[in-house]
Amino acid sequence: MTLKECYAAMGSNYDEVIGRLRSERLVQKFVLKFADDGSFDLLQRSLAEQNYSEAFRAAHTIKGVCQNLSLTKLGASSSALAETLRGGVWSEEAAALVEETTKDYQDTISAIRAFQEAQGG
Repeated sequence: MTLKECYAAMGSNYDEVIGRLRSERLVQKFVLKFADDGSFDLLQRSLAEQNYSEAFRAAHTIKGVCQNLSLTKLGASSSALAETLRGGVWSEEAAALVEETTKDYQDTISAIRAFQEAQGG
């Protein structure tokens, strides 16, 4: 699997990220680091503890990283979740967005892991 194929599997924009970072090696470095980032774990913990202000912060961090790396699909769902949690308030809309963000995150991580395996790592 190439990095471009990985981006397609994630529902993300390879051409946009290459245009921004200018180096496939740099994109690869940051995409692989994303897989080890703790923001999604923080999001899950915060939601379990009903700490919606901290959950907002975690979702906002995920959104920001996704924007920088052009992780389009996960970026859209995490952005919507962050906006719904802004102000630290829970809602039924937030519950649906947590499910969508979780699925998008799992799809993104699965594609990154498949890319990593294809690279021998």
